[in-house]
Amino acid sequence: MNTELMEALDMLEKEKDISRETLFDAIEASLLTACRNHFGNDENVTVEVDRETGEFLCYAKKKVVEDENVEGYDPTTMITKEKAKDLKKGVRVGSTVNIEIKSKEFGRIATQNAKNVILQKIREEERNVIYDQYFSKEKDVVTGIVQRYVGRNISINLGKADGLLNESEMVKTEHFRPTERVKVYILEVKRTPKGPRILVSRTHPELVRKLFESEVAEIKDGTVEIKAIAREAGSRTKMAVYSTNPNVDPVGACVGVNGTRVNSIVDELRGEKIDIINWDENPGVLIQNALSPAKIVAVFADPDEKSAKVVVPDYQLSLAIGKEGQNARLAARLTGYKIDIKSETQAADAPGFRYEDYVDDEYEDEFDADFDGEYDGEYDEEPEGDYEEAPEEEVFEVEDEVAEDTDEE
Repeated sequence: MNTELMEALDMLEKEKDISRETLFDAIEASLLTACRNHFGNDENVTVEVDRETGEFLCYAKKKVVEDENVEGYDPTTMITKEKAKDLKKGVRVGSTVNIEIKSKEFGRIATQNAKNVILQKIREEERNVIYDQYFSKEKDVVTGIVQRYVGRNISINLGKADGLLNESEMVKTEHFRPTERVKVYILEVKRTPKGPRILVSRTHPELVRKLFESEVAEIKDGTVEIKAIAREAGSRTKMAVYSTNPNVDPVGACVGVNGTRVNSIVDELRGEKIDIINWDENPGVLIQNALSPAKIVAVFADPDEKSAKVVVPDYQLSLAIGKEGQNARLAARLTGYKIDIKSETQAADAPGFRYEDYVDDEYEDEFDADFDGEYDGEYDEEPEGDYEEAPEEEVFEVEDEVAEDTDEE
């Protein structure tokens, strides 16, 4: 019987991933419950289970009294001296003796309760194990199998637990069939009385980041860093990358040979377009990269106000803004700047979109510096120095001679 018990514990440990010590604790708790139901008091009951052999022993500690006429006599916690002598020699009044409790004496109800305690403990521990397992995967990507639609939501089997893909976390253009395999981003894992509740997403920008981390070795080892991501799920994603190694092209590493790396991610995202750009600490250069594929004439960025004015060629205005403003909107999210875009024709009359709006003051400051800050726009005295000025008449004579020579030719 003990051999079968140990085999059952080994099987539970492997299948449910529940430690053997936890299972032994459940057995001890169940035996205590059975003793309480059998005797009506478990305060003086002790259960010992051998972890190596599976042998268990239940015994009750009882106080030795003179006889049953003692005031407050309770047979569950006391035993007469006469009966104690049959169990242990040399007992004295006031001492305690251990009385073994045979499990065969337990009634049907006590046995059933003990069984329920073990099953309940196993279920609770199984929920805890599943919760810990998926809580460690929170904010990560896992592969699941589509099971069924629950209203407008989808239940996805993640292995030992089911994840819930809410309608708000679905891509509107995606449609799944039962048994279809799909990668999802674990948003949150909640502990509930019925087990862990796992919320997953297909629209979160971090899904793209995690897919690139699993696909691109340079990102995984830290050579290439993903600095920012802006995503409109199902349509387009912009991602800014940076390389800590000057010999490694971050964009090329993410794209892969013939686009193999990025194409595998595009396939997983069901055709969503992905723009990969170089990150730059200079906000002007970063904004210019973020607005690709549009060509940029000039960028005037204000780091304090987190705003930028961008000038593009007339024929590139619609491309820079994008369909329904998508390209400019994603670029603004990616860079964190509020971007105002105008064509060259529009910018000619718009303040803040012209070079002279920014360079005039600089040139004036430089000009003042040449005169030690004393220049006030007018000359009251002629500058000092030796010089000779050519008479005006001589100048006109030279011009006339040049003109005559020209006529003769």
